[in-house]
Amino acid sequence: MDKSPDAFRTISEAADELDLPQHVLRFWETRFSTIKPLKRGGGRRYYRPEDVLLLKGIRHLLYDQGFTIKGVQRILKDQGIRYVIGIGEGRPVEALERQPADAEPEEDFAPEAEAIPDEDMTEAPPTPARLRLPSFKPKPAGLTSADRDKLSDVLRELLDCKRLLERAREG
Repeated sequence: MDKSPDAFRTISEAADELDLPQHVLRFWETRFSTIKPLKRGGGRRYYRPEDVLLLKGIRHLLYDQGFTIKGVQRILKDQGIRYVIGIGEGRPVEALERQPADAEPEEDFAPEAEAIPDEDMTEAPPTPARLRLPSFKPKPAGLTSADRDKLSDVLRELLDCKRLLERAREG
């Protein structure tokens, strides 16, 4: 019997829905202070529907977009929880950029370079999942709004190409 969409999920149910091992969810709780499942007697975790959507957004940013944990922490700090939940719901980025940030800053967040170390690049040629993508609200100097729109269109097209390539590899 399937649960209602509004029902709380155990860690095993959340992990199955996200296609992740349970230990990854426990680890993310240590890295993202915004992930706060309810804990009942014996320490059993219960994830609210919003928690699962937040986890989906974090998973998408880490695994599909190639962000680092610090990069996702920065997005949560700059854009807010609703933004990442919107990503988890699959809403277009353009619709999300208008939402106000509502997340508390990460306590252990320290701004550092987001580049992939050179030793990572020598192991294998870069794949789309390993490429660094710009922040969702880039403010590059010297670019007009029209230029940013064109770059956003190109980025969307590249992401579509990436999805097609991944499907071709699987099939």
